[in-house]
Amino acid sequence: MSIQLKSKKEIDLMRRAGAIVFEVLQTLKHACKPGVTTKDLDELALKLTLDRGAVSAFLNYPASSKDTIPFPGVICASKNEVIVHGIPDNVPLKEGDILSIDYGCSLDGWFADSALTVRIGKVSDDAERLLTATEDSLLLAIDQCFANNRIGDISNAVQKRVEREGLSVVREFVGHGIGNRMHEPPAIPNFGQPKQGRALRPGMVLAIEPMITVGTYVTEVLADGWTAITADHSLAAHFEHTVAITEGLPVVVTLP
Repeated sequence: MSIQLKSKKEIDLMRRAGAIVFEVLQTLKHACKPGVTTKDLDELALKLTLDRGAVSAFLNYPASSKDTIPFPGVICASKNEVIVHGIPDNVPLKEGDILSIDYGCSLDGWFADSALTVRIGKVSDDAERLLTATEDSLLLAIDQCFANNRIGDISNAVQKRVEREGLSVVREFVGHGIGNRMHEPPAIPNFGQPKQGRALRPGMVLAIEPMITVGTYVTEVLADGWTAITADHSLAAHFEHTVAITEGLPVVVTLP
């Protein structure tokens, strides 16, 4: 499948979806506290999505294996050692947890996708270092989103920032193009060499999503076929924005 370049009008349509994504994630972030369950958060996300006339990007998303059920949540709720694709459940959050919330929606057929990792009360020094570095790496990656830079410039910005902290970059899961489909080419790894890979062109829209761990980057997928965890059960964090490449400055679709 070839990369689909978006017009300014199409990017503006994606920004309407991105405004919903931002609002929903901020509401969920403020709802996170000890005693709340990720199922509670999922139900809130569904209500907000429907109230705004949007469609969940994740609910019933088909699995790559015919033996795995479609994704059953509106959000991916990934706690502590879970990297991505955590299924919402009825286990209460507790003080010291970290929770990655990934949410996407479509509006009038155009998608936006974003993620953040939330501190539940006071967290450990390792967790604090992990979240700070992961979020910072996303901002540095966005700084590379200029026409005629390359995907490797984005990837290397993430890798350099987090490895400086002694943290690990997940290899198995990567960012992606996005538009009138949730997942489009190209793949956006969070590791690589600068000045390598496909050149960035105006009209490309990318979901950039560092997934970083305190320990190993080796992953395992649980029996549900979705939940991806660190093989050593070390903490993982995930931040993401949808970003449009333009003739000038990058446009972060999932920010106001």
